[in-house]
Amino acid sequence: MEKTLNQFREIFKDCRSLYEKKLADYGSAWRILRLPSLTDQIYIKAARIRSLQELSEQRVNEGQDSEFVGIINYSIMALIQLENGVAENPDFSAKKALEEFDKQTQKAIDLLTAKNHDYGEAWREMRVSSITDLILQKLLRVKQIEDNKGELLVSEGLDANYLDIINYAVFALILLKEQSN
Repeated sequence: MEKTLNQFREIFKDCRSLYEKKLADYGSAWRILRLPSLTDQIYIKAARIRSLQELSEQRVNEGQDSEFVGIINYSIMALIQLENGVAENPDFSAKKALEEFDKQTQKAIDLLTAKNHDYGEAWREMRVSSITDLILQKLLRVKQIEDNKGELLVSEGLDANYLDIINYAVFALILLKEQSN
């Protein structure tokens, strides 16, 4: 489990670094995005990953890794929006945006720890393509929850789905890195 936690932290460190650089370039402009817009951004990235996995030719010189990082960062932004609401204007300083990022990252790590205890490291036996499909399925669930205005009968809410998406994307990045070594 310690190896997995270290791998998680390393991936989140890379994701945070990109997030921080984009904050420097754009500020917190993403704060105006409503949840369906963030969900659609995540969906576009997941759909591209699936396309890359199925196509023999790639025309844009960005691979799966960068798309999985995008999925993680947009999912963290969605969790931040869920907790803080949507802003009319960019309202987070870089410091506040990074604090919120770290808070959501910790939630993902806590979830991983709990689920890894119950499931073991079963995800290590999965194919990256299966993880991609699970992310797409979670996104379709999120879209349905959004379309239903959050009304649920028995299912997990948006936050649980976004956290699962984050963890699946981290799993995929770990597996991709291990396959390339």
